[in-house]
Amino acid sequence: MKKIKFLLPLVAIVVISIKCNTVKTSGVENIPKEKPVSFNADILPIMQNSCTPCHFPPEGRKKPLDNYVHVKENIKDIIARVKLPKDHAQFMPFKNKKPALNDSLIAVLERWEKQSMPE
Repeated sequence: MKKIKFLLPLVAIVVISIKCNTVKTSGVENIPKEKPVSFNADILPIMQNSCTPCHFPPEGRKKPLDNYVHVKENIKDIIARVKLPKDHAQFMPFKNKKPALNDSLIAVLERWEKQSMPE
């Protein structure tokens, strides 16, 4: 009887230790890592495809979005405006001169902002 009283708590401690370690390890491994987004590789092509010629000098007479500094300074406004309903007066691209950004392109812009806007 004394052996059972001694072994039972010992077995319980071992089982709990194994279970805790398994949960910690598998939880970390299952977290998907976000792909890093950079201005030159990911953001500039979106700007070139969706914001030219209106926001790219010399043709563009609107707020310039042709380089890293300009886009970084305006990213909150850019994201807000591409997410507006298409019939909203401030929706971009303006009056559907270019196709609207799809959800995956908007997600790239949001991820870039979240990642502190690397160049």
